[in-house]
Formats: sequence, C-alpha cells, structure tokens
Amino acid sequence: MPASADRPLLFLDVDGPLIPFGAPQLRIHEHPDNRSASQAGSNPLLARIDPLNGTRLSALPCDLVWATTWMADANELIAPILGLPELPVVDWPDPEEDGPLHWKTRGLVQWAAGRPFVWVDDEISDADRLWVSAHHGRKALLHRVDPRRGLTDADFTVIADWLAQL
Repeated sequence: MPASADRPLLFLDVDGPLIPFGAPQLRIHEHPDNRSASQAGSNPLLARIDPLNGTRLSALPCDLVWATTWMADANELIAPILGLPELPVVDWPDPEEDGPLHWKTRGLVQWAAGRPFVWVDDEISDADRLWVSAHHGRKALLHRVDPRRGLTDADFTVIADWLAQL
C-alpha cells in the first residue's frame, strides 16, 4: 500500500495512456538511455512509450499506482523506461459481471480505501464515473485518455489542475 495516507493516488493504466495505439514507434536511438532501447527491443510496443512522461508523472503531487493488466511487469519493463521507481500494483480480484461498469472500477475504489484518487485509463465511461461518485466517499477524477494519442499536454494539465484543487 502507498506510504502516505494523506496524498491522493493516481491509478495508471498502461495500454492506451502510456502505450498509445495510434502512435508510430520511436526509433531506438530516440530513447534517452540505452536501457530503454534494449527493453524496447524485447517488445516493440514499449518503443511507443514517451520516456518524458515519467518526469511529468513524478512531478504530480500524488502517489502513483499501476492499475494495469501488465501487473508486476509494469515495474520490470515500463518503470525503467519512464525513470520511475518500483510502484505499488493493484492486484485485481476476479472480474465480476458489472454490465456497463468497467471491471477495474470496484477494485480501484476498494484499493483507494477512502483516499482521493485520479484514474487514468482509456476505457472509462460515464457509468464508472456515476458508480465512483455514489460509492467513494472522497473526491475522484476519472480521466479518459484518447488511446490513439496517449497522455498529452492537455491530459497532464487536467490532472495537475484537479490535484491542485484538493
């Protein structure tokens, strides 16, 4: 669990927000360090990660948490490319049939344990927003990222502004 119960959480999905589906692959030499380049060679999708997003994520006043099906692989493969330390990982319960509700929604609210949070994902819907609003006792920002572009300047502005208002 995160170290500070006072800081908000940022639940971070990988596919879509960090690995955009519409982005061209970066050439290996565009990576800022050799470690990133060698890891990108092991999985071509990793070359779509913008390493500068790690600096931007680290600068946000919140505790980062992996909320992805990459699970522990996010720490092994993605965190080094972004220059992030090992982060907590949400351990997903068995998926429930929730109709229009995303299968992650209930687990994230449970993991947050009453802390305010941002959830960055490309599959968030209005149903998720309504459910979180009704079942989470604190503020939450469910921010949907365009999976074709991944995290953009506009996304970081929305997240930073929301966190600043807490």
